[in-house]
Amino acid sequence: MQRALSKIFGTANDRTIKRVLPIVEQIAALEPGLVGLSDAELRAKTGEFRERLEQGESVDDLLPEAFAVVREAAKRTLGQRHYDVQMIGGIVLHRGNIAEMKTGEGKTLVATLPAYLNALTGRGVHIVTVNDYLARRDAEWMGAVHRFLGLSVGNIIHGLSDAERREAYGCDITYCTNNELGFDYLRDNMKLTLDGFVLRDIHYAIIDEVDSILIDEARTPLIISGPSEENTQLYGIVNRVIPSLKAGTKGEPTKGIEETGDYWLDEKAGSATLTEEGIHKVEKMLGVENLYAPGSTSTTWSRSGRAARRR
Repeated sequence: MQRALSKIFGTANDRTIKRVLPIVEQIAALEPGLVGLSDAELRAKTGEFRERLEQGESVDDLLPEAFAVVREAAKRTLGQRHYDVQMIGGIVLHRGNIAEMKTGEGKTLVATLPAYLNALTGRGVHIVTVNDYLARRDAEWMGAVHRFLGLSVGNIIHGLSDAERREAYGCDITYCTNNELGFDYLRDNMKLTLDGFVLRDIHYAIIDEVDSILIDEARTPLIISGPSEENTQLYGIVNRVIPSLKAGTKGEPTKGIEETGDYWLDEKAGSATLTEEGIHKVEKMLGVENLYAPGSTSTTWSRSGRAARRR
């Protein structure tokens, strides 16, 4: 029964492709008008599209024209022309769906279509692949199409500095690996200030080998580890400070209980917490302005330890 209905009405995939075909026809109809444009005139289309976006048009409104422009740019830079089946793949990717294509059907070239279209917003596009070789190759190879059309292209590989990463992520289109992107996200969330971030807001991404990256690779956790940078002198400094502190009680304003002493103990949790008075007292003893400032945890504390010994 199911097979009979599929023959009559087609599968869900068939129906999706059928709805896309009119857009593919629109793109094909625009091709003759672009062939006669000079390189500069074709490149100027990028500025025109961005102006139209600023005036209220959506990327979906621009899709047929933008895809036609990328097809013409690929012919001039790579000597490759997107086939209609690749246009279908580009539309499917743009809409946030998975496009399954066989080896040799030009998946890498397909990605240039939605990447260009979504990069027109100026918010950045990430093209995520499985290894450094592919990220570097595609940034150079397919990046030629985007650079021809006036877009900037970045490439994230292992060994880059934060400044280099920030510059690459700031490009219109950034080619990267899933591991580098994941680790950069984790490292950004460990930074103490926003100025240290290398990533900008996440807007749109195209994932190559999606089954490998989102299923197989996702089983391996990303772990950031490194040598401890703990300052062992802190223990000696703290041991000299603690005897001068007085135990007190935790304040509970809702019950009318005021905070007392320099610290209070939580025996159940096995922890001790400084009171406001205790914080000021320790800061004065160590000669620091803010006990919890980042600089106070290493260099400043070592310097303050020498001052404490003199006292």
